[in-house]
Amino acid sequence: MTAAPRTVGVVGGGRMGAGIAQSFATAGSDVVVVESGREAAEAALERVAGGLRRAAERGRLDEPVERVLERVTVTASVDDLPAGADLVVEAVPEDAALKARMLAAAEKAVGDRAVLATNTSSLSVTELASALSRPERFLGMHFFNPVPASALVEVVVTGQTAEDTVRAALEWTHALGKRDVVVKDSPGFASSRLGVALGLEAIRMVEEGVAEPEAIDTAMTLGYKHPMGPLRLTDLVGLDVRLAIAEYLHVTLGERFAPPRLLREKVARGELGRKTGQGFYTWRE
Repeated sequence: MTAAPRTVGVVGGGRMGAGIAQSFATAGSDVVVVESGREAAEAALERVAGGLRRAAERGRLDEPVERVLERVTVTASVDDLPAGADLVVEAVPEDAALKARMLAAAEKAVGDRAVLATNTSSLSVTELASALSRPERFLGMHFFNPVPASALVEVVVTGQTAEDTVRAALEWTHALGKRDVVVKDSPGFASSRLGVALGLEAIRMVEEGVAEPEAIDTAMTLGYKHPMGPLRLTDLVGLDVRLAIAEYLHVTLGERFAPPRLLREKVARGELGRKTGQGFYTWRE
């Protein structure tokens, strides 16, 4: 049986970062979550605790919530990452400059043997590696939302990533009970590139009055056996996140990824999906 890393740092404690922290803590790792400021750090800890409570309610947790939560600590400074960390996962917003700064700071805080990973869903892992002194110890580990329930991690490899770095990432992925797909670094990788293409076309269909969101989603779930339709998935991912990825793919891959007008309008109105209560669907907790 594969073993989880002993110590993991997670830079960013939002929905994705908290889910990553929860998954590693559940697998037995000691986890340090970094957020910007004490208040944000405490909110990140509560996200992890909330996720653990939901897992326990659904019978998906083998230990008491409190025991797992003892393995999670939060801090407001990247400098507080443990020097002996096996793995640091960066999970800050999709801003290349911010990610590069956080990764460079994390690299200085931990030892030479640590593996650094970015959770970016579309940005160039190769370009992010240029901010690091040890690019051979760096790759992409693209987790999916919600992290604890998702079965997949997309492992993104650059031309500089060492083979033992990839082996370690695959072992840790399996220790979480997840499956991996290994892809070479390219815009959008495999998952975002295909997923966004489908989502954008579905948005264009709504924009053109072809069908209502629920009808489009039902066509894909019943007709093509997708577990979730592209518009409901867009609401879960966040319309702002989808727009940012589409804009990046538009620049790097061409006109076929041009964001639809309807997507821009919804984001401008603050209709970002489940997190704001309104996207292509109305969400009530």
